[in-house]
Amino acid sequence: MKSLRTIFRYIGKYPKLVSAYLVFNILSAIFSVFSLGLLSPFLMLIFKQGDSFKDISGKNSLNPVNLLKEWLYELINSPGGNIKALFIICLIIFGSIILKTLFAYLSTYFLNPIRNRILNDMRMGMYNKILMLPVGYFTEQRKGDIMSKLSNDLNDVEGSTISVLESTLREPITILLSLIYLVILSPELTLFLLVFLPVSGFILGRLGRSLKKENKDVLQQFGSIFSFIEETLGGIRIIKAFNAEKKLSKKFEDENESFFVLKTKANRRRDLASPVSEALGVTTVLCILYYGGRLVLSGDSGFSLNAGDFLAYIAIFSQLIQPLKALSNASYNIQRGAASIERIEGLINENVSIKDPENPKELKDFSDSIELKNVSFKYQDIYVLQNINLTLRKGETVALVGSSGSGKSTLADMLPRFIDPNEGEVLIDGVNIKEYSLTSIRHQMGIVSQEPILFNTSIAENIALAKENATREEIERAAEIANASAFIKSKEEGLDTNIGDRGLKLSGGERQRVTIARAVLKNPPILILDEATSSLDTQSERLVQDAVNNLMNNRTSLVIAHRLSTVRHADEIIVLEKGKIVERGNHNTLMALNGMYKKLIDMQEVK
Repeated sequence: MKSLRTIFRYIGKYPKLVSAYLVFNILSAIFSVFSLGLLSPFLMLIFKQGDSFKDISGKNSLNPVNLLKEWLYELINSPGGNIKALFIICLIIFGSIILKTLFAYLSTYFLNPIRNRILNDMRMGMYNKILMLPVGYFTEQRKGDIMSKLSNDLNDVEGSTISVLESTLREPITILLSLIYLVILSPELTLFLLVFLPVSGFILGRLGRSLKKENKDVLQQFGSIFSFIEETLGGIRIIKAFNAEKKLSKKFEDENESFFVLKTKANRRRDLASPVSEALGVTTVLCILYYGGRLVLSGDSGFSLNAGDFLAYIAIFSQLIQPLKALSNASYNIQRGAASIERIEGLINENVSIKDPENPKELKDFSDSIELKNVSFKYQDIYVLQNINLTLRKGETVALVGSSGSGKSTLADMLPRFIDPNEGEVLIDGVNIKEYSLTSIRHQMGIVSQEPILFNTSIAENIALAKENATREEIERAAEIANASAFIKSKEEGLDTNIGDRGLKLSGGERQRVTIARAVLKNPPILILDEATSSLDTQSERLVQDAVNNLMNNRTSLVIAHRLSTVRHADEIIVLEKGKIVERGNHNTLMALNGMYKKLIDMQEVK
């Protein structure tokens, strides 16, 4: 079964823990069976069948209980031997049960870290893959579904597939040792028993197989609900502003009702496993009682069974029912958890389209230029960029302008290899960017986006994201260059102020200046700027623009311009329209053309 193979692949990383778990399981099972086997001499002694002890002499010499019976026969015939024998039997049973319980605890002691390690490894594997996947992957996937895999799917694995580890590793040992002892007690009765077990397994297996698809539907629907909630939380202001509460509530009600129907159907099928397995177990016990009772009453020396051994047989078999039931439920739960395993493994094994070459070169210094040669990019069959030729020389500032959807951000994303062109190539210092390691490329670049990307931690930690082991002095200096020192000092905790989810405790201008300070701290030779002032008020815009100007000093910059007044002094302005370069030149040249650029300028001036 694929899901179990996946789990055992993770288990294989911890051979010492697994070995300890198996050893203590075996010891626990041995003492469990042995303690139940002692019921036979106990019952024979109580019901004054001491002579029966002698009858087993020489039979089943491999059976330790029979060896004990022979010794007890000698003891019983001594003065006061019955009481001594009873005390010894009770003492041995007590010791066996204590050891069984101790070893059972020790097996669980080593099982817990195995279970938690598997979940940790899966969670870590998914998180690392999320960090490795290209930016384009997340434009095609719903964030809520990814979050569902990290939360609900993992919980489902823990509650179903991981929980059966105890059954798949421990119960077979208990079943095997119990069956061996049952064969020793009565081969005929055990053979009769084994006829029923495959039938029970077949019936339960048929019930479990259909659950996998149903549970996969449940998980996908849960991912949709998770995405819906995430979108609602992110857009709560807009929802309220447009009085869309009822509309959203109705839509969520439909999603929630679909989840209810799928979940109820899956749970009903899951819950069917327990009564069916219990009914099969009771049927098997009744058949054994009938057939075993006939062996006891027959008196046939070849196939007879004494009453003490028969009762011990029933006691051991009764203990066998629980592990058999656990295994049947485990098989059923594995089917339920298989859908979660597939979704988790699907994310972990997702193909990473943008990765380092086998023998990557290191871009240690940027010394000459960045060049895009005949670059085209498309989503599916729709071209976003077509035949782009562009050179960004060291120390120059190149601005990208154009209407929304013209391909500006897509072009900029090619420099740090967030995406790769479908046609053409991107060169840095004359070398195809695909030949460099991703780390070395991105080490040479700093990015300030239009939407400030901040994390729910302190101002200092957000700035220090740009540089490992950054000193306090370096962080303060970066904040000063980014015109952020004044507002930071006004906070009670200064740089240690927590800025909340996505930095929402700060104003828009303050958030943007923190991101600029982060870029300053990195001190990269190449800057990619997505107009950082486009959504700010006049006062904040002036502070942020000054910070941007400080940042751009003596650096090579690619600027995505929304407010065209900010790029009039760019060395070259590239005008994009529907993925193509329609105009290029400096501000004065483009104004003289009286084309698209001038049209965009006029539109903004009218506003």
